[in-house]
Amino acid sequence: MLEISKSFPGVRALKGVSLSVKPGEVRALLGENGAGKSTLMNILDGVFSEYDGEIRIAGQPVSIRSPRDAQHQGIAMIHQELNLVPELSISDNIFLGRELRTPWGMLDRQRMHAQTVRLLAELDLTIPPTRPVRMARIAEQQLIEVAKALSLNARILIMDEPTSALADAEVHRLFNVIRQLSARGVAVIYISHRLEELQEIADTVTILRDGELIGTHELSQVSRADLIRMMVGRPLQEFFPKGDSLTKDDEELLRVEHLSLSGDASSGRRPLHDVSFSLQAGEIIGLAGLMGAGRTEVLESIFGVHPHRLLKGHVYLQGRLLDARSPQQAIKRGLAFITEDRKGQSLITQLSVRFNISLSALKKFTRWLFIKQLDERAAVIDYIRTLRIKTPGPTAIVNNLSGGNQQKVVLAKCLLTHPRILLMDEPTRGIDVGAKAEIYEQMNRLAANGLGIIMASSELPELLAMCDRILVLCEGRLTGEFGHGQATQEMILEAATTRESTLSSVG
Repeated sequence: MLEISKSFPGVRALKGVSLSVKPGEVRALLGENGAGKSTLMNILDGVFSEYDGEIRIAGQPVSIRSPRDAQHQGIAMIHQELNLVPELSISDNIFLGRELRTPWGMLDRQRMHAQTVRLLAELDLTIPPTRPVRMARIAEQQLIEVAKALSLNARILIMDEPTSALADAEVHRLFNVIRQLSARGVAVIYISHRLEELQEIADTVTILRDGELIGTHELSQVSRADLIRMMVGRPLQEFFPKGDSLTKDDEELLRVEHLSLSGDASSGRRPLHDVSFSLQAGEIIGLAGLMGAGRTEVLESIFGVHPHRLLKGHVYLQGRLLDARSPQQAIKRGLAFITEDRKGQSLITQLSVRFNISLSALKKFTRWLFIKQLDERAAVIDYIRTLRIKTPGPTAIVNNLSGGNQQKVVLAKCLLTHPRILLMDEPTRGIDVGAKAEIYEQMNRLAANGLGIIMASSELPELLAMCDRILVLCEGRLTGEFGHGQATQEMILEAATTRESTLSSVG
């Protein structure tokens, strides 16, 4: 890619960026949200047809004006915002637009199902190919996107945040697939905000900042601190700004006793078995576990997402039975929930920042049938300033913000309800290091003010650094508990892969 430039109304997204990749090379592409990484790759994949510059493949100039053109050139892309059709089956999604047919012109579903099972097996994913994608978790959908890309037999594979919702075990399986592709001569361009995983998989790294090329280096020749400095233009001395630990006399905010949830394989809901724990004021608890361990289901059960008839056990809020039978009731009782799928479950992306932030707390600004717009706007602007949301103003459309700023809008939406307990599911998925540091800073500030936080995350360094305690789940069972500073990644992974509880032997 030679001297690529691209402009949107009012924004110069790329300014003369050049990038070259060799067969079998794994090139990491880094930069903050808004640096131009996805724009550059969307040009290579044919999503954006109008741009300045030239693309060459095997030394020959090519014209890529659509994703179909890209496929014909042997280019496949796994997008950060998953491009799956929720109502279609997994196999229909994998072969969408390239359906296999019988000699009589009918859809050859048997062959598509068989090939889908084979592709998923390469990623150690065992779910029926006939299951609708909407019933798959975000982590499963990411692996389905990988399987879709593998089905194209591409010679250039672009991976935009492919591990953002994957736990370490799934990441290692994906890396094995990448190594196999690299050995076959496939060039891989790998975008990730998880800097700790790059040393394991990438050969070289290219850094973008504000739409400009900062540099390309052998990954073995640059440190993590150097990468962060080149990405954000400044050193991040305190990437995990952990606050002080709890005192022993802190108030108990939440107590979960013998929580069980009926599973449903057809919908992708994981069962829970006899989960018990408590949360103190000012405490940050982490939920760890492999994909499908039940982390999300624990948060959803507390928040009233699942029908009451499917649940057993009790949840107490400040000593009183919570009994939240819907998210609306949970919000009224002082809970807020940042879901792992911010675009699908937390935001209405085509509406304004102001609308999204005030949506859950609208009753605070309503008198009779009218909204007190001045009060609402003032509250929204206050959170925009407090959380440092980069937006042209409260009327800006959420979809036009970067991923990190969208996540801050979700956080502002939750905080405007003035919760006592904040549930967070993959709160830093797909956002850059600068935005992550700001989210961590806000978490510590909230905990210091007495808020209780339960955070499910697939990033073990994040859990180890930010949490006062880490609870580990395996197949819906609580199998480990570790205090701050007591655990290593290996200890957590061991607890996450055994059904035998280790709670009696750890703190």
